[in-house]
Amino acid sequence: MDADLRRARDLITGASRITALTGAGISTDSGIPDFRGPNGLWTRDPEAEKLSNLQDYRDSADVRRRAWQARLEHPAWQATPNPAHDAFVALQHGGTLTAIITQNIDELHQRAGSAPETVIELHGTMFHTECLECGDRRDMAEALDRVRAGADDPPCTACGGILKSATISFGQALDADVLDRARVAAISCDVLVTAGTSLTVHPAAGLVDVAAGTGASVIVCNASPTPYDERADVVLREPLAEVLPRLT
Repeated sequence: MDADLRRARDLITGASRITALTGAGISTDSGIPDFRGPNGLWTRDPEAEKLSNLQDYRDSADVRRRAWQARLEHPAWQATPNPAHDAFVALQHGGTLTAIITQNIDELHQRAGSAPETVIELHGTMFHTECLECGDRRDMAEALDRVRAGADDPPCTACGGILKSATISFGQALDADVLDRARVAAISCDVLVTAGTSLTVHPAAGLVDVAAGTGASVIVCNASPTPYDERADVVLREPLAEVLPRLT
């Protein structure tokens, strides 16, 4: 075991309250591509980023049609948790992991066995829809059934408004209550473990400063450098499905 991994394990073992901050990189071993990595979805197809831009989505029926087809084909429907998700379940069962703040929308943490009430979904979930006009919220499966039946841009069944996944798009504000929960989790931990996040998207990335500012140790686990590596006590570059289980 190298010195960095040993140091990270010591921090985990000595912690009483651990908070995890996870990003797309934790789900790549489950078959869900990330966005900004070398083989990321937006790296390979920059136009695909428009599907996650609220203004583009509101303004363009073509963008909405493409978004609905992308939802139909999203790999998350068949994905299963991987050992990186399982590692956080093990920490939770050990009693020290008290919160998982995730930028992911795939619910793989919950499907791995993490207690749903401890998973803070900063960017929402793709498993529900939400109307941009009236806020009506329903299971995504209902809307996808309508798409399969021929509705290429299904409207809200409650008011006829624009329907989208219950996820946070670029240009859309995060839910204030969810963000408050995330800040409390960052403030109250003594170790923050970031896993599979480039730490470039705010306000999520700023939670590292929040945790470190109250004295928490920071462990950054990511394949590529992040803007917060110098702020971290330990930086681990190994694949998450290999390194995270070795920390528990």
